Amino acid sequence: MGVKIEIFRMMLYLSFPVTMFWISNQAEYFEEYIVKRKREIFPPDEESQRKELENFKERMRIRKEQQLLKKMTEN
Repeated sequence: MGVKIEIFRMMLYLSFPVTMFWISNQAEYFEEYIVKRKREIFPPDEESQRKELENFKERMRIRKEQQLLKKMTEN
């Protein structure tokens, strides 16, 4: 009787992590949730938002260049 219980316990100890790993790697279980969450975090780009971001990046680049030029001329 003791050996059967030990075999059952060992099968349980081994099968549980393997089963959890297999379930967590099944993309179809999580695909809907992931796509929905991604759209919440990163909404589809709008043209006005993209242009605004590009303008902001350009202003920051120009500002940084001016600061570097100012430092260079001071030295």
